[in-house]
Amino acid sequence: MSVETPDAVTDRKENIKRGIYILPNLITAASLFAGFYSMVSTLNGNYKTAAIGIFISAVCDGLDGKVARMTGTTSKFGIEFDSLADLVAFGVTPAFLMYAWALKPFGRLGWVAAFLFLICAALRLARFNVQVDTVESKRFVGLPTPASACMVASTVLLFYHFGWPSSYKKLAILLLIYLLAFLNVSNFKYNSFKDPAFIKRQPFGFLLLAVVVLIVVVSEPVVMTFSILLLYVLSGPIGYVVTWPRRYRLEKAVHKRREALHSEDGST
Repeated sequence: MSVETPDAVTDRKENIKRGIYILPNLITAASLFAGFYSMVSTLNGNYKTAAIGIFISAVCDGLDGKVARMTGTTSKFGIEFDSLADLVAFGVTPAFLMYAWALKPFGRLGWVAAFLFLICAALRLARFNVQVDTVESKRFVGLPTPASACMVASTVLLFYHFGWPSSYKKLAILLLIYLLAFLNVSNFKYNSFKDPAFIKRQPFGFLLLAVVVLIVVVSEPVVMTFSILLLYVLSGPIGYVVTWPRRYRLEKAVHKRREALHSEDGST
């Protein structure tokens, strides 16, 4: 464990004393508030409102970092605050919502599933904080916690949309929670949509496709949101399976190359 030097501690205290940036941290606070209000709604039995609160929190979470980078107001304090807010909004809140809404009848198996979702979200956030400077920015390692939380919220909204009771296919919901928990801490790669190429010039067909997708989403927002999130959740495992032959050939070629180099070293 690394120990901070007295000078480092002094510099950190002085940085805090000089003040913090209001706008990005205010947006992070809004994300935390939405997550907390979602838990209050869950306690009151307003599960649909609780699900919407998670989506609001996700929107705020996507904005605070962008605002900080655009305004040049990124800070260590903001990063730590954002991580703590994410744990509440995308770990505690969806786990609490799912347990109260559908997992309680499973007894111990239900609350264990909810806790597993929470602990995997915490581990995912901790790993992201450690690897943020070493992992490719275009890809996330493991399912992002906002995506898994929104998947939970969209499932609740889908049931309300079709008028299904929460008792409908409870086992499928239980399996979904275990799946999301596993994907959070997996090594599957997920697109971060941070590629600058997305905002550069694109063929006209891309615009037409985007308009069609927008129209479909607006016409059936609940169903399409659930479908898009489900596709994103499954994109990690599917991408791993699709790219496995290429990775296998590459690893085999690297192994042969190492054996050849080892043989050359032994013969000299």
